[in-house]
Amino acid sequence: MSVETGTEPQRRRHILLELGFATTMVGEELHGSATITPQMHVPGTDRLRTSILATWTDTVTGLLAALTLGPRVPVTLELDVHLYRPAPSSGEVRAVGRTIKAGRSVFVAEVEWTVDGEPFAFGGGSFMVSPNEELRLPEQMSIDMPVTGRLLAVPLAERAGCERRAPGTAVLPRTDDGLNASRTVNGGLIALAAEEAMLSLAPGATLSTLGLRYLQAARVGPVVAAATLRADVVRATLRDAGNEDRITTLATGRLFPATGR
Repeated sequence: MSVETGTEPQRRRHILLELGFATTMVGEELHGSATITPQMHVPGTDRLRTSILATWTDTVTGLLAALTLGPRVPVTLELDVHLYRPAPSSGEVRAVGRTIKAGRSVFVAEVEWTVDGEPFAFGGGSFMVSPNEELRLPEQMSIDMPVTGRLLAVPLAERAGCERRAPGTAVLPRTDDGLNASRTVNGGLIALAAEEAMLSLAPGATLSTLGLRYLQAARVGPVVAAATLRADVVRATLRDAGNEDRITTLATGRLFPATGR
């Protein structure tokens, strides 16, 4: 599950809250919306990051999972986003999330994405309950989350401290404002690290698909993403460098051709 909404006076505002994504329940569906800003664009393009769509998909499906699996904490197993066309540059993005399977231990939901009323992507997420039985969701957790506070003022990768170190390599630090409810590196930010590693091999391109398998939580950091490219398909392995270099996530993507701005 993506966003930790609890705050403390000593802690900085969560990075992903600065994306300005609002959610509300409408019947059995969870609706979400956000306005695209230049800080959300892929570097060198004017297109919304696919990793941001993955982050918001995680938020929508994770909140739906919390309704079913709570008070236990849901943990993301798999996450994917597929675009029909290159991501929009501006406008209001809207999401409609629906539950597909609600079991006692596994949960699956899907999200449909539109911009200015036109469909452009869909995604989904699967979850299990955290094996740590001591973790509990807040008793007063709200599904309705309005946009509050300061929005992203710098590009997302800069805000998260995610750096491209070499072609095919990106490094994401573990910071207090980038953690999830279980105090491990947020799954949406891991998607960002995977995207940065992938796109460092194809400057000016964007991702038409992004899929992530979360194998183990990134507890220590930094997270190091290493990507390879063949034709228009990219693969990335993400490791927790501070935890014996253990693999945390496997990611796959496919590229739209580079078009520039």
